Amino acid sequence: MDKIIVAVGSTRRPKVDAVKEALDALGASLGKGKLCDVVAVEVESSVRHTPLTREDLMKGARNRAEELVKIALDKNEPRTYFVGLEGGFDVVYEGGARWVFLENWAYVTDGNARASFGQSGAILVPEALAKRVVDEGVELAEAIDSFAGGHGIRDAQGTWGVLTRGLITRQEAFRVAVVNAFAPFVNSALYSDVRKTAGE
Repeated sequence: MDKIIVAVGSTRRPKVDAVKEALDALGASLGKGKLCDVVAVEVESSVRHTPLTREDLMKGARNRAEELVKIALDKNEPRTYFVGLEGGFDVVYEGGARWVFLENWAYVTDGNARASFGQSGAILVPEALAKRVVDEGVELAEAIDSFAGGHGIRDAQGTWGVLTRGLITRQEAFRVAVVNAFAPFVNSALYSDVRKTAGE
């Protein structure tokens, strides 16, 4: 039986498990009767540790996926899809006020002609936490531990879990982003014009 092999550009458990859950949900839509294997590879995003714009979030996710494509080509490793994930802030100015939202983004490509972005949705970040990350330049992983009085929150419920009291976790937010990014692949009749990369 042919396998669908999906490379994900992180070894962090919430990200890897999010991809696995998304693939389980997509099921036969990706390939009837095929099993899915997930291969986790740590790659760089080439954006700041906590992105502060939607553009950088998208760029980071795409950079991770494209780095996976290069690695697979260099090592002659068969892969069906490549998934890059990026989480961080989108800072928006509206009505004279600054609004800071936490967002998670996914970028999926088959390494050839097709690729797509997906997003998790957004949640407003408390001003005290936004100040630490946006104004003081503290990495979100460090800032949320201090803000919530915990340790290793990034690898557990994440900032999403802290802000929603566990109703939405970091893993769940990434799962939604991955499912959304796969939409053009599982519903190709509606997405015949999907582009390889943003800006083409």
